[in-house]
Amino acid sequence: MFDKDNSNDARKRILVVPGEEIGDDSFRPGMGTYMKDGKIFASQLGLVNERAGYINVNPISSKYLPRSGDSVIGIVKDVGPSSWIVDINSPYPALLHINEVPWKVDFGDTASYLTVGNVVLVKIIHVDETKRVQLSMKEHGLRILNGGQLVRISHSKVPRVIGKNGSMISMLKQSTDSRMFVGQNGNIWIDGEIENINLVRRAIEIIDNKTHVSGLTDEIRVFLSENVKTGTVKSTENTSIGGKPMKDTPGLEEPGEDEPDVDENSIEVSK
Repeated sequence: MFDKDNSNDARKRILVVPGEEIGDDSFRPGMGTYMKDGKIFASQLGLVNERAGYINVNPISSKYLPRSGDSVIGIVKDVGPSSWIVDINSPYPALLHINEVPWKVDFGDTASYLTVGNVVLVKIIHVDETKRVQLSMKEHGLRILNGGQLVRISHSKVPRVIGKNGSMISMLKQSTDSRMFVGQNGNIWIDGEIENINLVRRAIEIIDNKTHVSGLTDEIRVFLSENVKTGTVKSTENTSIGGKPMKDTPGLEEPGEDEPDVDENSIEVSK
């Protein structure tokens, strides 16, 4: 059972099952929990944690539910005369309207700017009561992601890929000299030398499979150190993304060193 003595121990990552008792009335029930007879129980399979007096269970695997304000990575799936439909790894369709892109797009000319297969970094600006999702690319840093490779994990494991205060993703980028964007929907874009991309992909696979294991940061550090030196990491399948490049399109820019880092609850940007 989760208690005050271990609630602040970052190394303890407790896997619980639905119906398992995880706390008492010294906590308040949070996400993925319920209270009965003064005790808190898990309502889903996941990892238990405590924050600000609330005890929560974060699901190990679930579909991403879009929230207004989230920054996500999506793939253009359909092109209409005044909008694009974007797959954001969610059960609900997401619409990007021509009024929410950084270019002046004439009605019917949408395919000249974004086409099926393009990967985009976007922000969710509205989710209505029927779960219709509206996206935007107008904020600074949002863009088409040309080239690179896309990795998809459960959105619930994104915090482990980022790490405490960005420690894990900083290590991945600095050790491999790669660029990465991590969307809150579980889509991760990686760009760099192919050997380094493969190394990052393998490291993410380890994180994905060992989310609940303590000491994971140290394990990834050793893995990167050994493989960066020897170059022996096995290649993973090349899954280039992005569709055809949209050359000479005004407003597009590749990620640069002058791009600021963003909040770890959103996306990771710079090298």
